[in-house]
Amino acid sequence: MNEGSSIILVEDDKALSDAVCQYLSGEGFTVRVIDDGNAAVQAITADQPDLVILDIMLPGKDGLTVCREVRPDYSGYIIMFTAREDEIDQIVGLELGADDYLIKPVKPRLLLAKVKAFLRRGEMRVEASEDSSQLCFDDLVVDIAQRTVRLEGKEVPLTSAEFDLLAILAKQAGNILTRDDIMQKLSGGRYDGMDRTIDNKISLLRRKLGDDSGVPTRIKTVRSKGYVLVPGAWKKDGEF
Repeated sequence: MNEGSSIILVEDDKALSDAVCQYLSGEGFTVRVIDDGNAAVQAITADQPDLVILDIMLPGKDGLTVCREVRPDYSGYIIMFTAREDEIDQIVGLELGADDYLIKPVKPRLLLAKVKAFLRRGEMRVEASEDSSQLCFDDLVVDIAQRTVRLEGKEVPLTSAEFDLLAILAKQAGNILTRDDIMQKLSGGRYDGMDRTIDNKISLLRRKLGDDSGVPTRIKTVRSKGYVLVPGAWKKDGEF
């Protein structure tokens, strides 16, 4: 699965970049290291790697700026490194198109697990392209083959991770999915009770899909259980 997969690591801490590069290379990945934000934008858009690992604090352009600038031309996965444990950088990164984040100090086995999980999803994306099925809920159309979403006839721009999450909810529309269910489907891992990644991505999905974050009716939170996509909640007000 990972043989031949290419990764661009954007990190200016040489000790960390050397350690990560050596570790991932030993697992069969081809890793290119870049230590400057300006150079990273050009390299990512030109090389189109399978995955990008992007530190937030960089010389030149910071990681958040790099993420924002490459997203229109790069559809692969982006994992961000942050030294801050609060959610500000994490939420901003997800809003700008990052797919996940890791808090420093980086745990090598956790990084490897996330990298492998995203690349598995990339393989599943290719396999899904052979399936022309669409999931339709009134004004919401989730096209699994084309990986597009239309709401009220207009395309909704989603990141790769946001689409994966929406597709999981849509395929189980009407059923409650726990955070552990979602985490296993997304990455094969288990929800540890503390990770807010899923909650943050749900919040971003609601915003993009016109759901009220204060009183959501389309993607509902079921207290102490999880989330459910409500199949009958996707008509404009006043429609029958």
